[in-house]
Amino acid sequence: MAILDDVRADLTTAMKERDQLRTSTLRLVLAAVTAAETSGVSRGELDDAAVLGVIRSEVKKRNESAEIYAQNGRAEQAEHEKAEAEILATYLPAQLDDDALAAIVAEEVAAAGGDADPKAKGKVIGAVRKRVGDQADGGRIAAAVSAALGG
Repeated sequence: MAILDDVRADLTTAMKERDQLRTSTLRLVLAAVTAAETSGVSRGELDDAAVLGVIRSEVKKRNESAEIYAQNGRAEQAEHEKAEAEILATYLPAQLDDDALAAIVAEEVAAAGGDADPKAKGKVIGAVRKRVGDQADGGRIAAAVSAALGG
């Protein structure tokens, strides 16, 4: 529960500093974690991996909202959503850069036969995802594998 403890401690600090953006963002993520804890088949406290999943989902929502706001000419709301996403992203593990991800993908393509067979895409994505864990988004992995396999 270290991540959740960090979020709660940062919320207390943000409240003391009267940082409204950070306070509201952290309250929203705590509410999302609570909703995840009380919904579904297994109720109870979430482990760190599940909390990271909730935070990752919230970051994705903020980024998608920012994109929609920007497309509709609402720059102020888009900036607000981006700022919230940046605050939440600080709790996620560091992401691999594109070069490191491409190197791992190349290794897994070679291990899968290296013949650039588009049918091997699922197998390679699974192997890459197993190696990188939370260090790369699924969309980035899929795009890198598709580029490596030429499809």
